[in-house]
Amino acid sequence: MEKIISFPHLGNYYHPISKLLKNLTQEKVIVAPPITKKTLELGVKYSPDMVCIPFKYNLGNFIESLNQGANILFTAGGGCRYRYYAEVTETILKDLGYKFKLYKIIKKDKINFLEIYKILKEINQKLTYRKFIHSLIYTLLYIFYMDEIDKIIRKNIGFEQLKGSFEKLQNEMFKNFDKTNSILKLTYLYIKFKHSFRKIKTNKPKNCLKVGIIGELYTTMEPFANYDLEKRLAKEKIEIKRFTNLSYLIWQKKLMKNYMKRKVKKYCKYFLGADALDNIYRTLYLIHKKYDGIIHSKPFGCTPEITAIPIIQKICEEYEMPIIFFSYDEQMGIEGIKTRLEAFKDLITIRRENNEKSIFRN
Repeated sequence: MEKIISFPHLGNYYHPISKLLKNLTQEKVIVAPPITKKTLELGVKYSPDMVCIPFKYNLGNFIESLNQGANILFTAGGGCRYRYYAEVTETILKDLGYKFKLYKIIKKDKINFLEIYKILKEINQKLTYRKFIHSLIYTLLYIFYMDEIDKIIRKNIGFEQLKGSFEKLQNEMFKNFDKTNSILKLTYLYIKFKHSFRKIKTNKPKNCLKVGIIGELYTTMEPFANYDLEKRLAKEKIEIKRFTNLSYLIWQKKLMKNYMKRKVKKYCKYFLGADALDNIYRTLYLIHKKYDGIIHSKPFGCTPEITAIPIIQKICEEYEMPIIFFSYDEQMGIEGIKTRLEAFKDLITIRRENNEKSIFRN
């Protein structure tokens, strides 16, 4: 039987992930259909009621992939309750009658590359360790490069003279990245496109509003799950800072863990799971960098973020930093989000104007 591989969506990361799986397994890899309302409806229909919304999106992705013929599924795992989701997902899908093999690549909250190699070797017995290492380095660089380009886009999108310039160039970048398996060529393309992104003409004022996005990883990184929050802010001519990306989760988080813990010790004595401690640190960072406001994003019922929110609120009250909290579930409507974002923009605009008047008077 033909092996057909798939995995759930997370922003644009399907580009490097699908390329990695195809190169190392030499099997057919299908990208799950783009997330739509139907994806969420499928996930909600077959999920436990109180499970968080990332589980429901992932389950919907898996069902749509299985319906397209996939019979090997990959998922991550680790972090919070997400570490248990693979087993729950597998049980639900098999109860629905699907026949497949599910692989979880993160166990005990750690990425074990040797374990990943063994999984891929099980699928492709001809896989050599040399090829695995080469493809792994290539993929990590691909992810790092796209994350670095994203930072440039996030800082400038919404201010471009020709609307859609950043998205158009980003699509061209992905097409070029996907055509090569050479690390040197990939690096050359990254330098080339980085220069091109910086050449895009913008009308960006020096004193534009700046907002930082913090929160749970899935609802900050997956545009459909946060109702295209970043695009909505860009349309309002607001510069965006988002911390969480795959580069951060794979290696940067581990390097920063002790540093962040020291920085937040006044407010948080113990280490908090998942992204909770990170977001307390990020709140202090955004205040120190004089951002105009903070948006906190999480799934409804996300335990680590619920633990962090009172601490974040206390810090924001202490420094008079405007913050808005979004808690996403399948009942949330776009009109409510738009209304709250409009009010938040008005708040940070008035605060900026009042601060500037105060500085002028002094």
